Amino acid sequence: MILYAAILEMVDPKKDKELLDIHIQYLNEHIEKGNIFAKGPFTDHSGGLVIYKANSYDDAKALVENDPAIVNGTRKFTLKEWKSNIE
Repeated sequence: MILYAAILEMVDPKKDKELLDIHIQYLNEHIEKGNIFAKGPFTDHSGGLVIYKANSYDDAKALVENDPAIVNGTRKFTLKEWKSNIE
């Protein structure tokens, strides 16, 4: 598995707050499936970071694009392959 860091930048805070529960539910489902290495919000409330585990960039991108926060346009994302120094 390859790790991919998705930076989810806040676009519409008001609408995002309404979708927060389903966004978190989506991420928790993918934690259970083993598709997420780590996740969490930025302390300045500008969005969050999700580190996905996937076989390819396209697989990781599909996971991000199906996140309710992205689908509903409350956040936009940047996705990059990431290398952890933790063994």
